[in-house]
Amino acid sequence: MWALRRDEHGARVVELEPPAPLPGTARVRVALAGVCNTDLELVRGYMDFRGVLGHEFVGVVEDGPSEWVGRRVVGEINFACGRCETCAAGLVRHCPVRKVMGIAGADGAFAELVRVPLSNLHAVPDTVPDARAVFTEPLAAAFEILEQVEVGPRTRCAVLGDGKLGLLCAQVLAGAGARVLAVGRHEQKLARLSGRGIETVLASDWRPEPHDVVVEATGRADGFRAAVAATRPRGTLVLKSTLAESPRTDLAPIVIHEITVVGSRCGPFEPALRALAEDRVDVDSLVSRRVPLARADEALARAAEPGALKILIQP
Repeated sequence: MWALRRDEHGARVVELEPPAPLPGTARVRVALAGVCNTDLELVRGYMDFRGVLGHEFVGVVEDGPSEWVGRRVVGEINFACGRCETCAAGLVRHCPVRKVMGIAGADGAFAELVRVPLSNLHAVPDTVPDARAVFTEPLAAAFEILEQVEVGPRTRCAVLGDGKLGLLCAQVLAGAGARVLAVGRHEQKLARLSGRGIETVLASDWRPEPHDVVVEATGRADGFRAAVAATRPRGTLVLKSTLAESPRTDLAPIVIHEITVVGSRCGPFEPALRALAEDRVDVDSLVSRRVPLARADEALARAAEPGALKILIQP
């Protein structure tokens, strides 16, 4: 099969043996896979990953138990052991010996085929087309905020960053009833939110004001400082960016203002799939381009361009 693999020479499309079927897993033929900022950071050296990239996908089960074969699926990316105390406590996404699809220790979905544990699979409703289903993983990451932080109609939220994840986070928080301000660097991206009744402002025109909850999704090293400045005393700062670079951080304002800092990563697939099935979140306008797998290295370059949104790789 063909796959986009990162090694010591960088990321390039190569021919590999298909993943062998293993007990407790399914082999999925990938229909679409999405490029996210984490993939770009991995290429730059984040996590020092070696293997097939990609963790956002939708596909059809080709090999596995008969009840799964032929089903259209998406898959959670953390491959847990299922035996340790952390897994027993229901924190499988934090299993200390987990592998993470396309990020740490497990090959990913920028390939014709990907192997996924059965426990990680979720069937896609018939009403959700592939081009929407491929957003399940990043949309689940946005819903994770609601699992971690209490958000209601009186909550003032600021979302910093108008990339794919920032746009999804703003929609999910608004859907929970919060008063959301989205801060970004691109008028065209922010227009997608203002068209849905969400307040927006360009970063160049923005002056930080205190918010109850601030989501940092800029994907930039200087995003943390701006997010702290926008968080009220005893407010909550939710960190979403993952960076290869290690930015210098002044922690004094967090101590002085008693700010709660929440790391936020992967999230629950069920509410994400429901939101897609009920058309409560706009993902259609977030697709910039589809690129064949044979030109997947080009897809990474396109995704890194200023103003780019979701680039989809199609085997």
